[in-house]
Amino acid sequence: MAGDRKHIFISHIHEDDGRLSALKDLMKRKGLEVRDSSINSSKPNNAQSEAYIKYQILKPRIEWAGTLVVLISPDTKHSDWVNWEIECAEQMGMRIVGVWDHGAAQCDLPEALEQYADAIVGWNGDRVIDAINGDINNGESPEGTPAPPRSVPRYGC
Repeated sequence: MAGDRKHIFISHIHEDDGRLSALKDLMKRKGLEVRDSSINSSKPNNAQSEAYIKYQILKPRIEWAGTLVVLISPDTKHSDWVNWEIECAEQMGMRIVGVWDHGAAQCDLPEALEQYADAIVGWNGDRVIDAINGDINNGESPEGTPAPPRSVPRYGC
């Protein structure tokens, strides 16, 4: 895998900006160089119009990436922006991978990630890379064990 490179967009909440380097380093230590097109404090966005931010800044960056990686922390669930980025990636037919932040306890997932994730993995470089590459297509707990089955409502016809 040495020398592999992937274009990704890391969807995250602003408060988790400091964790992006750790996530990219986790993958780099396992031989994957990532090019991240997400907006963060090192590449700030000073636009004010929500529509401009979504369609002129974020959407082209998500489209360029090819894979959307969602950094999951306890407050990610409450981000309208993260949910929008996931839905945008889904509409483009992109691969969507959730990664539990290192040390994150089991917490609620963003609604769009629950619905559209191709894979959700723990904080493990090999597992993250396998999920990005499409070799993992299921959900895992933050510890890397299979996620418990989700309750899906059933209705009679």
